Amino acid sequence: MVRRNASGEECGDDHRSDQTASMQEEAFKNTEVPHWRNQLTFRAIAVSFGLSLVFNVIVCKLNLTTGVIPSLNVAAGLLGYALIKSWTAISEKCGFLKQPFTRQENTVVQTCVVASSGIAFSSGTASYLLGMSKTIAAQADAGNTPNNVKALSLGWIMGYLFLVSFVGLFTIVPLRKMMILKYKLTYPSGTATAYLINSFHTPKGAKQAKKQVHSLFKWSGASFAWACFQWFWTAADNCGFTSFPTFGLKAYAKKFYFDFSATYIGVGMICPYMVNISLLIGGILSWGIMWPAIEAKKGDWYKADLPASSLHGIQGYRVFIAISMMLGDGLFHVVYMLTSTIISFAKKQASSEASEADDNLDQQRRKEYFLKDQIPNAVAVGGYLGLALLSIIVVPHIFPQLKWYHIAVAYLIAPVLAFCNAYGCGLSDWSLASNYGKLAILIFSSWVGLNDGGVLAGLASCGLMMSIVSTASDLMQDFKTGYLTLSSPRAMFFSQILGTAMGCFITPLVFWIFYKAFSVGDPEGSYPAPYGLMYRGIALLGVEGFSSLPKNCLNLAIGFFIAAIVINIIVELLRKFETKYRLYRFIPSPMCMAIPFYLGAYFAIDMCVGSLILFIWELKDKKEARAYAPAVASGMICGDSLWGIPAAILALAGLKPPVCMRFLSAAANARVDKLLGS
Repeated sequence: MVRRNASGEECGDDHRSDQTASMQEEAFKNTEVPHWRNQLTFRAIAVSFGLSLVFNVIVCKLNLTTGVIPSLNVAAGLLGYALIKSWTAISEKCGFLKQPFTRQENTVVQTCVVASSGIAFSSGTASYLLGMSKTIAAQADAGNTPNNVKALSLGWIMGYLFLVSFVGLFTIVPLRKMMILKYKLTYPSGTATAYLINSFHTPKGAKQAKKQVHSLFKWSGASFAWACFQWFWTAADNCGFTSFPTFGLKAYAKKFYFDFSATYIGVGMICPYMVNISLLIGGILSWGIMWPAIEAKKGDWYKADLPASSLHGIQGYRVFIAISMMLGDGLFHVVYMLTSTIISFAKKQASSEASEADDNLDQQRRKEYFLKDQIPNAVAVGGYLGLALLSIIVVPHIFPQLKWYHIAVAYLIAPVLAFCNAYGCGLSDWSLASNYGKLAILIFSSWVGLNDGGVLAGLASCGLMMSIVSTASDLMQDFKTGYLTLSSPRAMFFSQILGTAMGCFITPLVFWIFYKAFSVGDPEGSYPAPYGLMYRGIALLGVEGFSSLPKNCLNLAIGFFIAAIVINIIVELLRKFETKYRLYRFIPSPMCMAIPFYLGAYFAIDMCVGSLILFIWELKDKKEARAYAPAVASGMICGDSLWGIPAAILALAGLKPPVCMRFLSAAANARVDKLLGS
């Protein structure tokens, strides 16, 4: 899955310095910093829970459609600010206000909500967990045996998430002072989030935040109403505005059309231009050129009578070539980040003593509050060992294919990878959690083997690894945010725990509503959940090698695997040696190009429309666009995504839309008229 960083810029390009944020610290010199317990208020927890529901719905819907998830931190910060500000205003009028709203409390809400929605991303309900289901296994053909398939159940999914999601929080806690204070890592997303929250709580920032909140709610309402209107025209499959043949019926058959999705227009406004263009290039390359050429080989390269969803037919080329690009891109970034981490770590260690003298007064104040409320290392180590032991005992009861020693090995390796991911994230804002998860699938699935349930073992191990590595880097980002807003590390840690607990409870419930109401995992349906089949495909590669691939698929996969690595090498060389024109900005991303290989270009067209809107807005008023575009985009995403819950409830109640709006060719329409006339 593609997940955007919190700053909304392309990963690695947005490095706000501490100095930028420290320019605002003067505004808070006379503001009392509350005790860490007073930062964790009841109203903050209540608002966090409500927003967690909203954001879990949004992330779940995005996961189940295309897997492209933009940064929602701006929306979380704005909504958290608006709701608690309204709460305190009402309380003050009623004479019940005991504690004013502070930036520390705002940080707690932001941390809690992002932690909860982060579980929606790392839980695997749309990837590795869904890949275990009968629906996805039936599409994969190979490995469709009883010990490699697991029926999805709300109970065991929720139990599994509670077992594995908290471990990562304890891996990185002992290193927080080294990462934040000693090596002064940037953590661009954490810094940008702190900059946002600090600006909300200054007089000028509060005025702008009020306008941004108004824009967010206005566009949220508009997109919700538009989604509701579209529902009335979708009485059957391939009906409604989402099936509008914008460029003609032939282009529609090749997945080229604009589907009027407010969600992906909003996503396109948040994601960098090159991400959207990369998606469109990938769609043109695959559905416009490659798949028609391979389909012409039907009967030669693969059997002509295979079902469309079979991995031994055209679907195999779509899935495994996309996987090869993702693995190539992921492997390059893992190796590159590990190398960069080792080199940077050595340099930082050599120069750390000299940098201690460079602290200004603002940094000294931040350091004072950052060191004030410590989390004992014994708690961190004990928590990790205790939770790891619990997982080693209980997880094999959920997945008998995964033995206790497999889990023990995973937990021995995970802290090292968690450190590398958190350190690399501090340097570049890249979180490689999903890449480590894919590597875990390959390692553990091949270790267990097909006959002993290697597919399930690989997918389950992916969850273990992703949960630890992802939550570790997210927590360090939060520590950076807390450091720059004078929020207590202890408050940050507990808000992360609360958010994780909320996510482990809410995420399975939201997913289960979608899973029961719609055909989740159907490649032709509204919720194709592309990563379910892709992650299962990676597990099949682990247990079967390349024997499961159709003819010439291996050669194409190797070619695209190498191409992904070469493209990334070129980007890094240009980034390092060509600084005048920054040509690396115009090279497409292999990871983004790979996503439409399976889904088609329709959502990329939506996102490019979002980019076009932003581009025109910036030409007209760049300052206004930068201030309000994230709020407008977030509103479009929120409203459209929230309609998914009423739509699911209506579907579960058996209520169908009244009209089917479908588009036919002139010849097909004539045949229908003739049939109806007879």
